[in-house]
Amino acid sequence: MAAFGCRNLLAGLAFAVLLCLPAPAAVAQVPEQEPDVRVVVDVSGSMKRNDPDQLAASAMELLVSVLPSGTRAGVWTFGESVANPLPLGEVSEQWRDRALALPPALRDYQQYTDIEAALAQAADAEANGWRHLILMTDGVVDLPPARGSKPAIDEASRQRLVDDMAQRFANNGVVVHAIAFSDDADLALVEQLAQRTGGLAALAQSPEQLLGTFLDIVERIFPSDQVPLDDNNRFMIDDSVDNLSALIFHGPDEGPVTLVAPDGTRYTAETAPEGGRWQVEPRFDLIRVPQPVSGEWRIEGPVGAKSRISVTSPWRLRTSALPTTLYRGFPVPLEAWLSHAEGSAVMPAELQFSVTLTGEDDRPLASLQLEPMERDGHFQGVLPAPEQTGNARLLIRARADSFARQRSQAVNILPSIGVAHEPDTGQLIFVAEHPRLNRRNTRIQADFQGRQLSVEAVGESRWRLTLPEVEEDVSQPLRLSARAELDGETHEWRLPTVTLNADSVVGIDRLDMAGPTLATERFAGEDETPPPSPSVGPADRFVDWVNALPELLQQGWQAGWPGVERTAARHAKDPRLWIAVAALALIVLAGVGWRRRRRASGTTRKEPHV
Repeated sequence: MAAFGCRNLLAGLAFAVLLCLPAPAAVAQVPEQEPDVRVVVDVSGSMKRNDPDQLAASAMELLVSVLPSGTRAGVWTFGESVANPLPLGEVSEQWRDRALALPPALRDYQQYTDIEAALAQAADAEANGWRHLILMTDGVVDLPPARGSKPAIDEASRQRLVDDMAQRFANNGVVVHAIAFSDDADLALVEQLAQRTGGLAALAQSPEQLLGTFLDIVERIFPSDQVPLDDNNRFMIDDSVDNLSALIFHGPDEGPVTLVAPDGTRYTAETAPEGGRWQVEPRFDLIRVPQPVSGEWRIEGPVGAKSRISVTSPWRLRTSALPTTLYRGFPVPLEAWLSHAEGSAVMPAELQFSVTLTGEDDRPLASLQLEPMERDGHFQGVLPAPEQTGNARLLIRARADSFARQRSQAVNILPSIGVAHEPDTGQLIFVAEHPRLNRRNTRIQADFQGRQLSVEAVGESRWRLTLPEVEEDVSQPLRLSARAELDGETHEWRLPTVTLNADSVVGIDRLDMAGPTLATERFAGEDETPPPSPSVGPADRFVDWVNALPELLQQGWQAGWPGVERTAARHAKDPRLWIAVAALALIVLAGVGWRRRRRASGTTRKEPHV
């Protein structure tokens, strides 16, 4: 009986709660002298989601560590508006301290993303030489609706970036290096800005990728000589080396790094070499050793990918201008040599030069042994044409007895001619990405079942092919190739094979062959995707349940008291019901206590006179 009474009491309280709740509311380059570096950081709202590990702040720590003293550098941030929290200035200890104090400014998130205004303001600052802009973004051009009709204003800004600003930058010594933090970023725009201004572009979705990419860009701006670090983390230092700098990447929770000298002396962050400097950061150690002993050194502890050993000495490894962008199907001519600070010096005996092109997974894509030239000490060769696209690395090495130097430069590999399918017109579209290819020197051939199809030039560097109908219910390959005449030489290469099907489905065997131009056009033509549904947390679910209570009330009321009991029983295990019941019970008890205190005080309310 007591249990029955308790159950009735709880059901009654629940019913009272239902009565008290409101109805649901309506839900609505070339190497140059005196370059300066300008870091342009996206602080739009999406960076809060796509950069939870504060990668931009980690990149600033690395920048402060590796920028040469005396360089001019500055930092800009942008969202809807553009700010310059660290004006352009000479890199010094004071500048480094100010840069390390910047992270709060990198978290000043804004709603929109005005890439055009950010690059324009960063590039406008006065320069003594080339200007290198390092753009870090996770999004797309997204302007405030107050500026005009969307998405038209976004597309217009994006087009100005590609067609006008990039060309103007290239003509005025402004290089854009672009790092995308997310797959949601406009990767085609990032690639085009870099390609057209002579910069690098990369997608970095982890701290390791970002720091490696950032370092690649810095080394592109300020090339440095390195010595090889082998698989056992050993490296050789010859007696000409004046200083060594070991940049060792590692995870934030991995063990300490130890540097072991040729004589067995062990150095750590607490016992750095005399006159040296050992900087410890969560994701890297930077060790500087002046006048290192010659011989074999080694590193113990965590050594991540892209760790490197840089050296300074009278000997310098020199190369011809290394391109930032390579093109599929086109070989790369290279020249390398050693120079000495004193002008003339005896070259190391048995000196040899080699070049290797490696992909993102460090797998060799092409290699070459350079041959001596008639010019004293110079070596040259032609690296075979790359066959795949993406980020890669050129590694130039000079080796001799007890002597080794190398220079590593990141490059982007693009298709020489981009290919994409237009389903609406039933055509293939071809666009030249290589800047020297056009309708006068380039021919595209299409072979379908032994017959040649006509590929029509429809612009200076654009072609189209109307696809034939396929009647049989089988897949038919369409083989594509290109032929170009440049500087008296003939270049021939295969384009991706296209598979035709009777149901009008067209398959291209290399999805990376669209190229940034066609990818940009397709990106701009897509309808805006609706914003993602917000994640539903416990508080949201509780509010939704509360909003649904009037409907539960109506169900209980229509069914009478048994209906109330059934409603209470159905939600008996739902803690939200009992939270509401407890809240109502507290209100009732507080009211009863207040009435008792009023009676005990003996006071009566006097009615006012009329």
